[in-house]
Amino acid sequence: MAGLWMTWRVLVVAAVLALVATPDVVQARADATVFAAASLQEALDELARRFEKSGGKTIVVSYAGSSMLARQIERGAPADLFISADREWMDYLAAKRLIRTDARVDLLSNRLVLIAPAGSAVKLDIAPGFALAQALGGGRLAMADTDYVPAGKYGRAALEALAEWQSVAGRVVRAENVRVALAFVARGEAPLGIVYRTDARAEPKVRIVGEFPQHLHPPIVYPAALVAGRNSPAAADFLRYLSSPEAREVWQRHGFDTGT
Repeated sequence: MAGLWMTWRVLVVAAVLALVATPDVVQARADATVFAAASLQEALDELARRFEKSGGKTIVVSYAGSSMLARQIERGAPADLFISADREWMDYLAAKRLIRTDARVDLLSNRLVLIAPAGSAVKLDIAPGFALAQALGGGRLAMADTDYVPAGKYGRAALEALAEWQSVAGRVVRAENVRVALAFVARGEAPLGIVYRTDARAEPKVRIVGEFPQHLHPPIVYPAALVAGRNSPAAADFLRYLSSPEAREVWQRHGFDTGT
């Protein structure tokens, strides 16, 4: 267990240092800098490369939890485009007039799943009284931070709706973003975790135990918006491209739903 917490601390420090250091580096070489929720990484990296090849404009993306990215934008980080994993953090920036509300769009939706290491034999049917605490044995439940990070907030809402939250609240490893929660399970450091369906599909070392019914939590929506006060034509073009038929095919192939 000590190794789990040490790993968590190292990952958090590394992520924060990378995020703080990145803007000064990318600003000099990017036509557009995008701050995006960590769960978008594989699909958005593919789309950025396709966009660059078609138009010659350089897109650089920094990934982290939506809450961390929103706070960085609030502190003046030079992002041109923000893609959040929930509407709340986009609304937070909108209330502070830090995004362009006329250039905001709901891009995607996702599903929430319970995962286990690929070699695990655990079986659970997600329903009221599904004995999640017992299934953990002596281990912990890996989730993104349940107070601030969208994936964690969705997961907590689902467990509360199932009357399971109180039984596991003291046994949650609160990761700084959903990909860190995914990594805990992939490495076998947590026997179960709650992540997005797209995260589970991107990691061969985990398997999906079950999918949470969507009525148990608020809709999982990814809004995108241009950041106020920035002037990047490439960012505006990229935002339009992310809703194009070509982009929708990529999103769907990675497991996202494009009908929000």
